[in-house]
Amino acid sequence: MRVEVDQPKCVASGQCVLVAPEVFDQDDDGIVVLLDTEPGAEHEEAVRESAAICPAAAIRLVPE
Repeated sequence: MRVEVDQPKCVASGQCVLVAPEVFDQDDDGIVVLLDTEPGAEHEEAVRESAAICPAAAIRLVPE
């Protein structure tokens, strides 16, 4: 799975960081920063949850 983020859509809620801090972070303005574009299987569930709860739908999962 590959992860993509649409930073202009991000509303800086930080939910993704709370759920998957190994994959997502926030910049000084609270906007999502993607730390790992291809997280391992051990992070898949958390990344899927992050995408599902993102209020701006700024996280996209691309199957490989």
